[in-house]
Amino acid sequence: MTFFEEFFSNHIFLTAACGWFVAQILKTLIHLIISKKFVAERLVGSGGMPSSHSATVCALVTATCYEYGAGSFEFAISLILAIIVMYDAMGVRRETGIQAQVLNDMMKIFEDMGRSEISPHDKLKEFVGHTPLQVLMGALLGIFCGVIIYTFVI
Repeated sequence: MTFFEEFFSNHIFLTAACGWFVAQILKTLIHLIISKKFVAERLVGSGGMPSSHSATVCALVTATCYEYGAGSFEFAISLILAIIVMYDAMGVRRETGIQAQVLNDMMKIFEDMGRSEISPHDKLKEFVGHTPLQVLMGALLGIFCGVIIYTFVI
């Protein structure tokens, strides 16, 4: 078996990738419904509802549990990784997004005063982290994807 055949037959990887993919599609659709604008960046970007970070790692944890059991070291490692990723998404990354929003607002004030040292193209990215609800919804989506894949596909 070649590397690519092994890689793309890895059920744990495919389940995690599916969790990410479904979350990104939902995130794009939810943004479209709320803002009435299609933003292609939402298909791959971070931030927003649901958290694709949470969906990915929770799908990973669910698949690992199915493959190796809840008592395995693989499950323990994936669970700790998931906790760290979700904590970071709600903490440091969310604060970074809030700070970016404040700085962008300050730059707008400078621009209105006739001082535009930074172009609108250099605006800081505000969609970086997640609210606890976004993380929770991403986690539930990831678990759901894992259960569906292992129940009906594999």
